[in-house]
Amino acid sequence: MQLGMVGLGRMGGNMVRRLLRGGQQCVVYTRNPASVRQLVSEGATGASSLEEFVSKLTKPRAAWVMVPAGDPTEQMVTTLAKLMEAGDTIIDGGNSFYKDDVRRSKTVGQKGVHYLDVGTSGGIWGLERGYCMMIGGQQDAVRRLDPIFKTLAPGRGDIPRTPGREKLGGSAEEGYLYCGPSGSGHFVKMVHNGIEYGLMQAYAEGFDIFRNANSEELDKDYRYNLNVADIAEVWRRGSVVASWLLDLTAMALAEDPTLAQYTGYVHDSGEGRWTIMAAIEEAVPADVLSASLYARFRSRQEHTFGDKLLSAMRQKFGGHIEQAAGG
Repeated sequence: MQLGMVGLGRMGGNMVRRLLRGGQQCVVYTRNPASVRQLVSEGATGASSLEEFVSKLTKPRAAWVMVPAGDPTEQMVTTLAKLMEAGDTIIDGGNSFYKDDVRRSKTVGQKGVHYLDVGTSGGIWGLERGYCMMIGGQQDAVRRLDPIFKTLAPGRGDIPRTPGREKLGGSAEEGYLYCGPSGSGHFVKMVHNGIEYGLMQAYAEGFDIFRNANSEELDKDYRYNLNVADIAEVWRRGSVVASWLLDLTAMALAEDPTLAQYTGYVHDSGEGRWTIMAAIEEAVPADVLSASLYARFRSRQEHTFGDKLLSAMRQKFGGHIEQAAGG
């Protein structure tokens, strides 16, 4: 099956590579010609403009937008919609605000163009591990593009089946899920990222406690000089708190137990804020998620070892580069 990809950054480029490895066809475009040439050398079809990009797509066309959320995505979707025809599909795979998806879907739908919002998780590791996808939009368009989603997804792998899952069916076990109408895919991904903030904050605070267990303010009998890298490693082996985030934490601490290369300045990419906004609109208490977001704000004023660990986790799973130490 053919898919067009606009945006060939950390995730977009690797998604194209995974599709090519899976036997799918890809037309690619980005403003950086070198990125296009590289993927052409790996089997993709390149385009030097959006007009050429759309012309090389087979009808009904499918174009996946993988550019930064906000104005870049807004402008790209608007431009593509002008170039595409009824029956074509535009996919936003970035981290857009779900209410923007609802609006865009209605706008491009006036021309008969389908719009799918696909929350995509996998970061820089997705090429090998696959991408977890949460999909919203017109179900017919989702069904037509199922081969694309299935190729990008991790598949069942060696994860044991959830007891009783064999009676339920569906694609969730494969690593992708149709969530519902427009906006629902990014809504689920938004809450996913809000939870991610809370999980990361819990690990960060716990390891900060370990780091300070030998403080001179403590009684000598209760001081412990703990090996944080070894603790992260042993927890990976059978512990109830094991997770991929812990795997990445162990990796960062094995490389440098002091995390000297990180300042502890931790960005947030927006989804955590939107999750709290949704909780307020729904009158749902979200104490942990709120606190984890505020902790990121605080990290920009003062930096703890826990903040450095948060920064390290972001770099490990998504390639996010925080401010350099001393910067």
